[in-house]
Amino acid sequence: MTRELNFKRRAAKSGSAKSLVVFVHGYGADGADLLGLADPLAAHLPDTVFMAPDAPERLPGSPFGFQWFPIPWLDGSTEAQAAAGLARAADDLNAFLDARLAEEGLTPDALALVGFSQGSMISLHVAPRRDQAIAGVVAFSGRLLAPERLARETRVKPPVLLIHGDADPVVPFDDMGLAGNALIAAGFETFGHVMKDTGHGIAPDGLSVALAFLRERL
Repeated sequence: MTRELNFKRRAAKSGSAKSLVVFVHGYGADGADLLGLADPLAAHLPDTVFMAPDAPERLPGSPFGFQWFPIPWLDGSTEAQAAAGLARAADDLNAFLDARLAEEGLTPDALALVGFSQGSMISLHVAPRRDQAIAGVVAFSGRLLAPERLARETRVKPPVLLIHGDADPVVPFDDMGLAGNALIAAGFETFGHVMKDTGHGIAPDGLSVALAFLRERL
């Protein structure tokens, strides 16, 4: 049984919803952490609804943050617990996306995921395994989980934009190349942008590249 995700919504600036962008936040944050990105994007995507769900689990030891799945080297969980958490959260996110698309009267090809860090990880995990391809995935500062499983578990191949800071102390910059290589090998249309001298965050140039990607596909 899937868990219902709390979320915040920004209506389409034009009043007519023709596409949907879902922000998928990182470890220890919540949906509101990324929803502010809707402000600079909405002016250029006036027919787009923006949503930002909270991950399904409270961060252990924190009264505020959330996690999509446990991270063993941060919280002491086991690899089995992390894998089970990812599988369950993937079901939760898929159910959330299906419900929101139905409510907005949109089809999957009008949906894009914009993830950050752990949100990028689950977005890159979920999107290729859905029944129908979405418009695209923007993955900031993340990694591709279990790249060795990607080719055999892929059902659809939405375009992917990988964006990463070359001074990231949290998720190593090398993970961008590893993800890109696996995606290209599996047949995904894959793009990349390096945010120079940027740590674990979203720089203005990265957001501009993401906007161009979204405008082309929504």
